[in-house]
Amino acid sequence: MRPLQMVDTKTQYHKIKEEVDAAVIAVMESSQFIGGNVVNGFASNLAAYHASKHVIPCANGTDALQIAMMALGLKAGDEVITPSFTYIATVEVAALLGIKPIFVEVDPKTFCIDVAAIKKAITPLTKAIVPVHLYGHAADMEPIMQLAAKHQLYVIEDNAQGIGNDYTFSNGTIKKTGSIGHIGCTSFYPSKNLGAFGDGGAIFTNDDALAEKLKMIASHGQSKRYYHDVIGCNSRLDAMQAAILNIKLAHLDEYIVARRKAADYYDAAFAGNKNITTPFRAANNTHVFHQYTLLLNNINRDALHQFLADKGIPSMIYYPVPAHRQKMFDAFGGSQYHLPVTDWLTERVISLPIHTELDEEQQQFIVNNVLEFVNR
Repeated sequence: MRPLQMVDTKTQYHKIKEEVDAAVIAVMESSQFIGGNVVNGFASNLAAYHASKHVIPCANGTDALQIAMMALGLKAGDEVITPSFTYIATVEVAALLGIKPIFVEVDPKTFCIDVAAIKKAITPLTKAIVPVHLYGHAADMEPIMQLAAKHQLYVIEDNAQGIGNDYTFSNGTIKKTGSIGHIGCTSFYPSKNLGAFGDGGAIFTNDDALAEKLKMIASHGQSKRYYHDVIGCNSRLDAMQAAILNIKLAHLDEYIVARRKAADYYDAAFAGNKNITTPFRAANNTHVFHQYTLLLNNINRDALHQFLADKGIPSMIYYPVPAHRQKMFDAFGGSQYHLPVTDWLTERVISLPIHTELDEEQQQFIVNNVLEFVNR
């Protein structure tokens, strides 16, 4: 049996090695390492896949979120509503800009932001909602967009874990997550479903004026070279990463199918076990399984984590400390929040290996050891 990894990027690379190597060599031969046709071509292809009018590549997913908030004119003193059960980047960028993150609960089944909690958290200072498509499952975007329209709020989708997810509205319309809100943000960190061989990110919008502002902010606030109209930053996706991503984009749907197949295997193996709740899959979206996350019932999660490690099985806890309990948010009153669902989840979730290269022998070994522990 091949050694187990949370994400097997090496094996995935070897399957597309000839395509990737040729694309990288072509960039080196061109000596056009920043911007240019390769980056523009990838942006166009991603926009077509995503059915978004504009894609603005940037350096990473964290930058994408920060640039989005800057482009919308969010400023110190404004409030943005966000889940606490998320990776820290979602809320870190708000605090960096002096914007106050307002932490709300998540749905205990989907792990995504709770719409009823958003409704209760809206104040006259609220300017935006930042739903997170956590683990690859979509937040419930239709009621979120309705709520945003009613209160004239922006919606910034954190789609770092959800790229490729199809969300279906009640009228039958289907949209990719990240293309539904005013702005969508994603990450191309190597372990993502569409991962680079380094850092990378992108911003999505269907608003022409907003797209121009996003481009300017990502490039030092320039309207044209050496003419700086707004305060910006320096956030670029380099051509080599764009070339790699362009190859992998053509395989993204294939990768998603492989992840779902692996998830189906786990689901069947754990079905009916009273100690394990497998990932929920809402009928209105296509879970892309960036992570396969179990919810444990009356089981010592940390002990299972160590037990699996001793067997050579990697597992991860996403996330052991919610954002509102992080020291960095003490100044924003984080410790004053009462989020029992979030706290409950952080003590009970554990993610198993899931990626495009998992085989049945590996999964059976993982399943046998998980069941050995939880059933004893």
